[in-house]
Amino acid sequence: MASKILLNKPALTHEKSLKTLVENRTIFSLDHCELNIFETYQKSDLVPLKFNDLVVTSMLRGKKIMHLFEEPQFEYLPGETVIVPSNVEMKIDFPEASKENPTQCIALAIDNKIITDTLDFLNEKYPKEGKSNLWKLDHENYFFYNNVELAGTINKLIKECMGDSITKDAIADLTLQELIIRIIQTQTAKRFEDEKFIDSSSPISPSIDFIKKNIRESISLKDLSDKACMSTTSFYRYFKRELGMSPIEYILNEKIKHAKKLLSNPNIHVNEVSYASGFEDCNYFIRLFKKYEGVTPKQYQLMNFTSH
Repeated sequence: MASKILLNKPALTHEKSLKTLVENRTIFSLDHCELNIFETYQKSDLVPLKFNDLVVTSMLRGKKIMHLFEEPQFEYLPGETVIVPSNVEMKIDFPEASKENPTQCIALAIDNKIITDTLDFLNEKYPKEGKSNLWKLDHENYFFYNNVELAGTINKLIKECMGDSITKDAIADLTLQELIIRIIQTQTAKRFEDEKFIDSSSPISPSIDFIKKNIRESISLKDLSDKACMSTTSFYRYFKRELGMSPIEYILNEKIKHAKKLLSNPNIHVNEVSYASGFEDCNYFIRLFKKYEGVTPKQYQLMNFTSH
């Protein structure tokens, strides 16, 4: 799976100002959104939470266990985001929360009108091929890791909501539009992570499949645009619009993901992983891996091995 980008963490509430030790809530209200910062300082189980609007939640500190949509529970950690439709109840466990190790999470409730207006604008300005193929939020694809773009947008929103600028509502509205686009792009990229994903309606599916099957090779933009039966310019624009990243960025993501799988073998050498992931220069591979993962391939291999 892709790397997780952590969000900037607001300062914790001063102990004397806490109203409760479980889901202590600080609210920042704007015209079209409401930022809630929740902090929990003691172990708790099945704490209910529900919003009247669609809510984008992101973990900042600690660990939660989420119970949502009557599906199996899952761990929720910093660097991860969950979107929850309006009036859907989530129940939350805090298995490790304490005064020394609090959880902190944001919940950004977004006015439905700004969501509808943004989707209408996208469908009018950037229509997708196919009659029923529209820009939309995928509520079944509700849990994902933050990428650089998504984390940057959420950080910007947190800063505006907590700030005192006289223009913060206007800036927040523009950033909310950006957030909706980033979420849709992140959801699209996540769907393509699934090895079994097949969507004949998407013209870039053959290109994605080609990347996955030729990860050891040098792949050109021309190779990919030919698979999609597009010009290189049209393909590049379409790909970046759909996934929020360029084809080259996507290829590098896939190569790093492949390398991480190989590094789960404690006996494989880093230079072997480099070549098997399509990098001719091992030093370049090490630098790139560290840029994406924050550690060298060898450090990642040792961490992976010692955690099992």
